[in-house]
Amino acid sequence: MHEKCGVVGISLADRDAARPLYYSLYALQHRGQESAGIVTHDGFQQHEHVEMGLVGDAFSLSDLESLAGTNGIGHVRYPTEGGVNECCAQPFSVSFKSGSLGLAHNGNLVNTDEIREELAGLGHAFTSTGDTEVIAHDLARNLLEEDLVRAVKSTMDRVHGSYSLTIMHDETVLGVRDPQGNRPLCIGELDDGYVIASESVAIDTLDGELVRDVRPGELVVLRPDGRGFDSYQLVDREHTAHCFFEHVYFARPDSVVNEELVYEVRRELGAQLWAESGIDSDVVMPVPDSGRAFASGYAEAASEAGADVEFAEGLMKNRYVGRTFIMPTQDERERAVRLKLNPIMSTVDGRSVTLIDDSIVRGTTSTQLVALLRDAGAQEVHVRIGSPPIVAPCYLGIDMATREELIAADRDVEEIREAIGADSLSYLSIEAITEALGKADTDLCLGCVTGEYPYDIEGEERDRDVTRPTSDHAASADD
Repeated sequence: MHEKCGVVGISLADRDAARPLYYSLYALQHRGQESAGIVTHDGFQQHEHVEMGLVGDAFSLSDLESLAGTNGIGHVRYPTEGGVNECCAQPFSVSFKSGSLGLAHNGNLVNTDEIREELAGLGHAFTSTGDTEVIAHDLARNLLEEDLVRAVKSTMDRVHGSYSLTIMHDETVLGVRDPQGNRPLCIGELDDGYVIASESVAIDTLDGELVRDVRPGELVVLRPDGRGFDSYQLVDREHTAHCFFEHVYFARPDSVVNEELVYEVRRELGAQLWAESGIDSDVVMPVPDSGRAFASGYAEAASEAGADVEFAEGLMKNRYVGRTFIMPTQDERERAVRLKLNPIMSTVDGRSVTLIDDSIVRGTTSTQLVALLRDAGAQEVHVRIGSPPIVAPCYLGIDMATREELIAADRDVEEIREAIGADSLSYLSIEAITEALGKADTDLCLGCVTGEYPYDIEGEERDRDVTRPTSDHAASADD
């Protein structure tokens, strides 16, 4: 079960954590729109409220007032391959002999079935198919025999894959990041406490200050009185496996992820896109909102190179329609594109257009946008993409598509250009990604664009050190 989500944990000195958790989840809403939940502890007992829907719909005033306690965790969940599934909403809570446990998970394990089968054989009863319950049961079992830090270490040794966790053990809030740091997690300081969150925007929302990222393989324990935190480096690995797609698409542009401001990374990727495949056109326009920073960097680089290019908004977004490529069915995705974007005629009519987006997954959106711009009078439509072609699935947290659905899985760039109807198409190279992020490819997860993964996944390539062939990332109708 792919879990691309947002997590948060808060410990405060002398006020209830429920409202700050609620505000934090609002800041992380882009990381999940299917369900939202909060678990708190008042020093005597655990309280929880988990509901399907957006954060604003999942909680009423009375719900927040019922969540007593100065310590708590929260979660927003992303629509996944299982569709809308109430049993997988989080945080997941369990009571056992040594106390109460709540757990919120962002990521995806690769050995879930093996652990679930072992625990079931020991008498553990499971109510969901998700990874989170498996982690919770394993941790609860270890807590019966070990102290908190050793129990977490034992669970980290047992589970393999991608995970950033916020955990509530009685009134103690913990943050854990997998040994390769695939999913983001950071620590923030408030006037009266500390917060752990998937992205720094949650800390900003609370008027806090970003302290640092949780390190890969690190356990952070927030002191229940809100007056500090303790750090335990439980696992060390030679290489990280930071997900490059967080910077390309998923994280908010105003977040700092792995010490990099996402907006500036995207602008740099846009500049690299111009350097690799810039083309003269009358106007450069983004696909809102995720293409905006790329287009800004592209247009600025074009201007610095002496190109006479106008940067303009050419598509107006309906902000009441959610992300399209995570809609559960193809019919919904196609309908959502038309609901979501409408061309601005004066920008498009009679002009050659360069349309900039962050990625092409299935090709549904790109095909419809090219057609939309042509219907609006565009003479030429050139498409530039701020990431390499997505040729393989993500097993580590983004439920983007199967190989059969990925337009680039079995097509070259020219075939994709023809399929989406563009006059030219160009993708960013992997080398540009690594340069913009300032990391070697061996410290990034590039599985969806290389087919080589940093974790052992059955039937997939494990070795990321093989020499990659240099591929052509551009095509035009004149080729």
